[in-house]
Amino acid sequence: MRSLPRAAAVSSAVALAASLAACAAGSGGSGQGSGPAAAPARDAEFSLTVWSNYSGREQDEVTKALESFKEKFPNAVIEHQGSQDDDKITAGIRGGNPPDVALSFTTDNIGQFCSSGAFQPLKPYLDRDGVDLGQIPDAVRSYTEYKGNRCAMPMLSDVYGLYYNKELLAAAGITAPPRTTSELLDFAKRTTRRAADGSLEVVGFLPSMPFYANRPQIWAPHFGAEWETADGRSGLATPEWAAMLEFQKRLVDFYGHDALERFRAGLGQEYSADHAFHRQKIAMMVDGEYRTAFLADQAPEVEFGTAPFPVPDDRPDLYGTGFTTGTIMGIPKGAGNPGAAWELIKHLALDTDTVVELANGIKNIPSTKAALADPGLEVDENFRTFVDLATSGKLRGNPVTPIGDAHIKAVGDFATAWQAGQVPDVLAGLREVDRRVDEQIAKSGK
Repeated sequence: MRSLPRAAAVSSAVALAASLAACAAGSGGSGQGSGPAAAPARDAEFSLTVWSNYSGREQDEVTKALESFKEKFPNAVIEHQGSQDDDKITAGIRGGNPPDVALSFTTDNIGQFCSSGAFQPLKPYLDRDGVDLGQIPDAVRSYTEYKGNRCAMPMLSDVYGLYYNKELLAAAGITAPPRTTSELLDFAKRTTRRAADGSLEVVGFLPSMPFYANRPQIWAPHFGAEWETADGRSGLATPEWAAMLEFQKRLVDFYGHDALERFRAGLGQEYSADHAFHRQKIAMMVDGEYRTAFLADQAPEVEFGTAPFPVPDDRPDLYGTGFTTGTIMGIPKGAGNPGAAWELIKHLALDTDTVVELANGIKNIPSTKAALADPGLEVDENFRTFVDLATSGKLRGNPVTPIGDAHIKAVGDFATAWQAGQVPDVLAGLREVDRRVDEQIAKSGK
């Protein structure tokens, strides 16, 4: 799974907000609103169309997993179309030509998918087949449903932690990764290098938001920051959110905002071989487990380690906390063969051999407890960090609302302004963000 680059994620959220109401008005497939559609007979001949946003090597691995479904239904024909993002899925639903199964990278949109009816409810299928959702970790379950409406199942997950360049840390006399934010700040300063003219050549830790994996939902768990109040309102104006933003600002001020922006402008794209960590332009960063595969493929010369992300000095209990997200699978409204689509989703989500083989193929974290413990899962020292985080019981999933990722974007935009010195009072600014988010949710009618 790949988190969408910010521009694409925002575009997707805007398109969804404008069109999912229209999806709900479209024609539905059999099995929607009248109980679960029947499963096909084992020897039945049928075809399924699957849309995903995978491409290249990862698309090939997912296609292999789809083909393993034929062990249960040998006469099934599965067409896997890659490079299909949420905008294309939504357009297919609106146009009455959706796939049978839709795979989405954007768990931010689960609230919209479920509340609008764009993805069909799966509870009738789960109840009929006696599926025990307890085999899925709690945090993963949290980002595949909205207010009790489960309209998706997980297909692997991503877990985020700290990456550090061993050589750059060693050159600064550092022998172990930071565990606290004060250590992270110190190590970042010690591993930063400037040219004779003062420009930045190597940055110890790049705090710019939103850039690479520096996104509010990924940072928040490490500071104990919650998204909502007890009564369900936006809850950003808290000491925890303020502490997170103030820590980032200390780093920005150390580099100098303008100097940091000039440095950042010259860095490679997040999923390219020119990524700054690959080029040893940054010494430490937050990222997902999938980066281990990118580094092995694109920058095998980089000596790196992984660890849980540092936490505030006064909150050692948070160490080992992490953020998780993942690929989600749903049956779109109007799908032609929902009964067979459910069987395929169930296979990809819960068949241990399939989950383990796919996790090994694209280096994602398995999304079931059985697969996480399976001896066939390939786990090296750096990947072990993320498996341990996934089994810690301390992961946090994506904040789910009916406005997609608009609330996340609001925090990202605020953080950008704050880091640039455009916000005089962080808590007052967060209260204004709370007001706007609550207003958007109220207007959504959900």
